[in-house]
Amino acid sequence: MEACFYKEISSPTGLLRLIATATHLVGVQWRLDEKYIDEHFLKDVNHPLLLEAERQLNEYFEEKRKVFALPVMLMGSGFQKKVWELLADIPFGKTISYGEMARRVGDIKTVRAVGGALNKNPVPIIVPCHRVIGADGKMIGFGGGLQRKIYLLNLENPKPQMNLW
Repeated sequence: MEACFYKEISSPTGLLRLIATATHLVGVQWRLDEKYIDEHFLKDVNHPLLLEAERQLNEYFEEKRKVFALPVMLMGSGFQKKVWELLADIPFGKTISYGEMARRVGDIKTVRAVGGALNKNPVPIIVPCHRVIGADGKMIGFGGGLQRKIYLLNLENPKPQMNLW
């Protein structure tokens, strides 16, 4: 594993920990307990990629950015990566159901597995897992907590509704 660096930033959704290698963003975390930080991670408040991620996240929260342009490395199983890569195709302000996401992955029977992959998304917000909602429009499941999911969806679309893209 490459060396990883981290920086903590304030956001309207709480403190965020950004994690990067020398070349790729690999994590965005709300869990700021030290037990979630690998002992080999180095704090670097001036890491260029972490500064750029902070700038872009600030623009997003200020409603000045709809798409992130950051080099991201998604670390997970082949199935997880497939799900996470599809998330990048959900447009800003739109939502999709877990069932529709499973269908696009290739098998409607994988709904639960899709939910599990979304829960393990290492770079939430940047890779927008908050845009996946229940088929009936209900807010279900989000690793960062439902209040954060609702905040992010309201930020992107003050009148949220199911919008299949």
